[in-house]
Amino acid sequence: MDRSVELSAELEPSLSLLEQAEAEARAVKQQAARTAEERRLGAEREAEEIVARARARARDVRAQSADRVRRAAEAEAEELLASAEREVVEVRRRAKARMPGLVDRVSAVVWEELVDSSAATPRAPGASSAGSP
Repeated sequence: MDRSVELSAELEPSLSLLEQAEAEARAVKQQAARTAEERRLGAEREAEEIVARARARARDVRAQSADRVRRAAEAEAEELLASAEREVVEVRRRAKARMPGLVDRVSAVVWEELVDSSAATPRAPGASSAGSP
């Protein structure tokens, strides 16, 4: 027999095992690629769900924040209104307390003007001060 045929015969079991190992390696590599793709798709779906939940939560947080701001503004407006009402009551109280004095002063000024104008106007003999003839 030829030496190359002998070597071929000797190597054939080893080469067959090597081919089997290569086939198994390809199968493992293909399975790993499928598994990796499945995991990537699963992670992508999970990330999309997380983002969707975060967006929904963000809307809720914004709504809650807006509600807190609105309630605070309403409370501030109510306090300002109550304060303004208290000021109105105080101004009216002071005006009422000062009114008699102001009326007296105005009456005195008017009376003085009447007296002065009456004294400055000459009367005809026999005329009354009430202006009747």
